[in-house]
Amino acid sequence: MRALISSLLALATAACTFPAAYEPDPTSVYQWERRQQEITRREAERVRLCQMMNKDSERYERDCRRPGDPD
Repeated sequence: MRALISSLLALATAACTFPAAYEPDPTSVYQWERRQQEITRREAERVRLCQMMNKDSERYERDCRRPGDPD
């Protein structure tokens, strides 16, 4: 019984380490356009939120810094 519980616990813990479900590339022009619009919308929202944050906070460092940004 202990072995069963241990193996189930190990399996449940291991499942958390697998990457998220694969999202296939869009196949039509319409799907690509929607994808690009979504990316643009998310980035604009990120920039808008970052403009309101305290630039010295940990959250700003985590959510708003990008590689190559000046310090």
